[in-house]
Amino acid sequence: MFDFVRNNTKIMMGIMFLLIIPSFVFFGIEGYGRFNDQGAVVAKVNGNKINQAEWDAAHKREVDRIRASMPSLDVKMFDTPEAKYATLERLVRDQVIAAAAQKLQLMASDTRLARELQQSPAIAALRTADGKLDMERYKQLAASQGMTPEMFEMQVRADLSNRQVIQGVQASAYATPAQTQVAMNAFMQRREVQILNFPAADFLSKVNVSDADLQAYYDKNTAKFQSAESADIEYVILDIDSLRQSITVNEQDLKTYYEQNLQRLSSKEERRARHILITAAKDAPDAEKKAARAKADELLKAVKAKPASFADVARKNSQDPGSAVKGGDLDFFGRGAMVKAFEDAAFALKKSDISEVVESEFGYHIIQLTDIKAAKAQSFESLRPSLEADLKKQQAQRKYAEMAETFSNTVYEQSDSLKPVSEKLKLNIQKASQVARVPAAPMGQPAAAKGPLNHPALLQALFGEASLQKQRNTEAIEVGANTLVSARVIKHQPAATLPLAEVKDIAKRSLVQDKAAEMAKAQGEQRLASMKTNTAAESSLPNSIVISREKTQRQMPQVVDAVLRADPNKLPFVNGVDLGTQGYAVVRVTKVLPPEAENKELMAQAQQQFTQLWGAAETQAYLAQLKSMLKAEILVPKPSPEKPKAGAQGA
Repeated sequence: MFDFVRNNTKIMMGIMFLLIIPSFVFFGIEGYGRFNDQGAVVAKVNGNKINQAEWDAAHKREVDRIRASMPSLDVKMFDTPEAKYATLERLVRDQVIAAAAQKLQLMASDTRLARELQQSPAIAALRTADGKLDMERYKQLAASQGMTPEMFEMQVRADLSNRQVIQGVQASAYATPAQTQVAMNAFMQRREVQILNFPAADFLSKVNVSDADLQAYYDKNTAKFQSAESADIEYVILDIDSLRQSITVNEQDLKTYYEQNLQRLSSKEERRARHILITAAKDAPDAEKKAARAKADELLKAVKAKPASFADVARKNSQDPGSAVKGGDLDFFGRGAMVKAFEDAAFALKKSDISEVVESEFGYHIIQLTDIKAAKAQSFESLRPSLEADLKKQQAQRKYAEMAETFSNTVYEQSDSLKPVSEKLKLNIQKASQVARVPAAPMGQPAAAKGPLNHPALLQALFGEASLQKQRNTEAIEVGANTLVSARVIKHQPAATLPLAEVKDIAKRSLVQDKAAEMAKAQGEQRLASMKTNTAAESSLPNSIVISREKTQRQMPQVVDAVLRADPNKLPFVNGVDLGTQGYAVVRVTKVLPPEAENKELMAQAQQQFTQLWGAAETQAYLAQLKSMLKAEILVPKPSPEKPKAGAQGA
């Protein structure tokens, strides 16, 4: 074949000419470019384009990162134009910083890179007992992020270079005590105020609601009375616990495992000893060490001459307060319980023997061995339950590792049914009804019950396009340690408006609350108007209280905000505060009081926080200047924020 091409070059060129030229005529040169098309250009930085595909990929990474750090969070809240636009803004900012680092020729040295990697907790976890880096695990870490070790280190180096762009600005920020004092005086200012509350609860008994009122309220607020979106599903679980229960271990395997692990499973030899300690720190002067050693040598002669006196000598002379009162007794201990020098000496003695002086990091010891508890082999029958559990766990782990790949491949390759994976791996197909996109917490509990069907990644896949519209299996999703789940939707129930008959009580409570709030507001506004026109009406107000941001006197935030926003040049200042469903309040600010006596510790904290805020503001200004210099621009319009929708109410 290759000989034919080589020997008939002109013929082949003619054929290619006939094939390629017409395709240009029909599709144009741009048609070939579409093979590499990654979507429209959405932003530019320093002449470099950011396309739609890069934006989408960056947003996916951001959502995955958030989901990993907060598994219980509903990631659907990030599937909004505002959240995606915020990701684009961060992407532009990062590219601006990278371009600035390149222009400023900021580079991270090999030494700085090495220090950064050494300080990284992720890298530290890959070190072996001798402190060396486990290169295989290091490669796996890089591979999990789609990189080689070289690419990973290049990214870290780039991050270090980029960090230098703004670190100088942040580090140079400084707030003077005078600036802090001005800000703190404004923040800590106190105000004397009279507050007249009109709680909505006081008007509940005065509200009358007709059926017509209720119907009109329901028709106007149908968004409040939505059933939760849910689905009836079927699913299969591959988990190591089920595999372990299905495994039967034969007798011969148990006996072989017992024989192979007898030494490990047997009790260890233990020894009991007394000691006399004369302390001497490692860094003590030589004279002090010599004196301690001389004292130990003197005591050694005494106990060797009269071994039965060891306990009395220890009680009177040992400088180990824990054991001295017990005649130096240390009770039974095994290997690894004592410092090495002490352990080696104790395990070399015979019963009743007394050691020579032993030096350790604590000082000088004299040891008397008082008893030996020999290692004891446990019988096969006594260990049978634990042996069986160990073997089942090992075999289940191997079986799970073998089956996990088959499970993942089968639910993906035969995605229109869970029956193939069920039959192949002998797994039960289970069913669940009314699985919610966001599972609701049971009454009185802080969060939804845990379980495989409440896992955020599984719910996201179940309510994704492929599952809902194409009725495909979800991919195999790890919902716990050694637990894989795949599910598919049988029936989807979209969110829908519940009939008035089902939510009548809820609608009535909500309407009565709204009307009570309206009545409270009307009476509050009436009182406010009379106070503005008739100063005598102010005499019936409650006694004054002093409010600050630090001491709110248990007033609602809206009230505190209204009091502290009042113009100090127009006192006394009277205003009304709408508290929504809570009612209404009328406030009369009479005095502005200086902050309480200065708290030096609080001022130091305030200065530190003010410096951080100042640094953040200067950093933002510097980034804005960089964006202007590098001609960074976002080419898609910024979405206008949506008004919050009324929350769904459960029937």
